[in-house]
Amino acid sequence: MKACIRDTAAALTAVCTAVVLAACGASADGSSGGADGPRIGLLLPDVTTPRWEAQDRPLLEKKIDEVCAECTVEHANAKGDVALQQEQMDSMITKGADAIVLVAVDARSLGPAVTKAREAGIPVIAYDRLAEGPISGYVSFDGEEVGRLQGRALLTAMGDKVPGAQIVMMNGDPSDPNTKLFEDGARSVLDGQVRIGKAYDTLQWRRETAHMNMSGAIAALGVESIDGVYAANDGLAAGSISALKANKVDPLPPVTGQDAELSALRRIVAGDQYMTVFKPFGPEAAAGGAMAVAAARGENLEQLAEDEVSTRDGDAVAAVLLSPVSVTAGNIRTTVVKDGLHTVRQICTPELTAACEQAGLT
Repeated sequence: MKACIRDTAAALTAVCTAVVLAACGASADGSSGGADGPRIGLLLPDVTTPRWEAQDRPLLEKKIDEVCAECTVEHANAKGDVALQQEQMDSMITKGADAIVLVAVDARSLGPAVTKAREAGIPVIAYDRLAEGPISGYVSFDGEEVGRLQGRALLTAMGDKVPGAQIVMMNGDPSDPNTKLFEDGARSVLDGQVRIGKAYDTLQWRRETAHMNMSGAIAALGVESIDGVYAANDGLAAGSISALKANKVDPLPPVTGQDAELSALRRIVAGDQYMTVFKPFGPEAAAGGAMAVAAARGENLEQLAEDEVSTRDGDAVAAVLLSPVSVTAGNIRTTVVKDGLHTVRQICTPELTAACEQAGLT
């Protein structure tokens, strides 16, 4: 396998120079682009994780608009419902989409729909999650590296309690292929260093489920026996922390996260959450948008990819794999703030003034 793209600037250069930039507007029905050019379907998985509608969707639509003035983008969100996303795929195929960008609710269940799209001559770009079936391209971050960053941060935060510390693992939705990548990466760092007292899968990445599972872990293991929490994303971190607080756990053990949500950054500044993983949405959307346009135009996707991945069927697929970034209180300014994801003013609410000063954010 070729080396992963480690330099975000290089990745952006590669995808931006591969196509001619142009401006475009939006149609009255909310889809962007022109009526006579390529039609690109954008299928998102849920509204539980804020990033899909707040970050990925507008960034993808903007990038597609920039590189394809005549393209039309039609968006749909499955709201965590596999059957609904299958219907949305069928609709895109029936309407004759020229390409589909898919974030699969359930990679395995959507495999037949991907096959149906291929049979109809419609390329499918798997975005952020590696869908099953004959996809044409893949854009994401190095999932195992995400887990490794989380695992290393957790070991650092637990300090002299390692080795031998006991943790709770709050993994993501098992139907999301990234969940296993995150867990494998984390375990590669944590195995032999900690005891995993309880491990949970969390359907649809619901923070309410994480709260319930963490309450069960506290009851089973004891308030004083949890030295750290591996939470696969910020929503699961929020649910875990709310359960810890409800059970009067003080001080809170270090808790990991992912996605650099604004609420998570505030928890990190406040000391409730130890870290998050920042996956710059701009470069990911830029690569995904450029690949979608190239696929819709029938162009060779390998010109946009410096990597490749193997599908479940063993096929090699052109891929862009970007590098995630570990974020703690000490580097918020040089990561998410510098990148423009959130401002200091957004993060530092009045009640966090003192904590923000201590973190160097004022």
